[in-house]
Amino acid sequence: MNKAGRIISVTPPFAIPGGEISIECEAFKVGGDSECACLIGGVKAHLIGASANRVLALVPADFDETETEIHLESGGEQSESFAYTVGKKLADDLHIVANPAIDPKDDSIIVTRSGTRGQKLPVTLLRLETDGYLSEMPADILTPTAIAFNRSGNLFATNRTDGEVCRINHDEEVVPYATGLGIATGIAFDKEDVMYIGDRSGTIYRVREFGVSEPFAVLEPSVSAFHIAFGPDGKLYITAPGLASFDAVHVVDEDGYDEKYFRGFGRPQGLAFDRDGNLYIAATFQGIHGIVRIAPNAASAEMFVAGMNVVGLCFTRKGEMIVATNDSIYSVSCGVYGTLLD
Repeated sequence: MNKAGRIISVTPPFAIPGGEISIECEAFKVGGDSECACLIGGVKAHLIGASANRVLALVPADFDETETEIHLESGGEQSESFAYTVGKKLADDLHIVANPAIDPKDDSIIVTRSGTRGQKLPVTLLRLETDGYLSEMPADILTPTAIAFNRSGNLFATNRTDGEVCRINHDEEVVPYATGLGIATGIAFDKEDVMYIGDRSGTIYRVREFGVSEPFAVLEPSVSAFHIAFGPDGKLYITAPGLASFDAVHVVDEDGYDEKYFRGFGRPQGLAFDRDGNLYIAATFQGIHGIVRIAPNAASAEMFVAGMNVVGLCFTRKGEMIVATNDSIYSVSCGVYGTLLD
């Protein structure tokens, strides 16, 4: 075996540019007269640490390949390649604070340029067409936070400044749907298409019909947002980022009773389920930033996509995960399908 050794595995199985990956290897020569490196698609990656059996590296921030290969290099010798998938950047110059959303009518992606609370921006909602064209939506909504389609295909957005949720008609007409929702952040719909809104000051509201809301559950306040999603069991799952590095995912049953589902995350944010009941969360887990996958019934958790500043995600009908950072969105071809795109 040459000085570069052999790559055994790479975790997480996917990454976006800037993400930290861990390469398990054997017989990698480090130190002495051997200059070592990690090459991703032929580009030298920044090494965080290296030993004979493990290498920590960052995917180059401007990396533009998707299906690529990883090599280790030492003393002028190179290991055999290891196939790896990196997410493709779809759009930038955004300001995203929660999950993006897929339009069920045409598979376009709705994203935000949210701005700080109370900040008035000329354009706050954008639509990324399937051909890659990013168009500005004329809908005038202040600080949109969470966006979601209900089962009838109507688009809704929360406005955390005014404490309301609005329906967006034909990309331009903004109709206030419910008000008095505190610092309205998260949004989700149950199996009966009833709307739920997360107020980051501590309340989950249920909006049964136009203009009529009621408190559903009360949790500890969040420093930034409540992110919410319904699981296949009909329960509401919630992340509420705090200042600790051991935050929990909460689960609330139909009676509004709150329990801890899984604990151990740093700043957990956007979340979504796949068809197999796995829960995906934008968070830091065991020191790695990106998307975490939690197995059904919280049996285990593992990093699934490595990436910095990740705030949310959603799934397309093509088995792609759309990963949102605070300023960009990426497509990761991971073969995973979401629960609401049947």
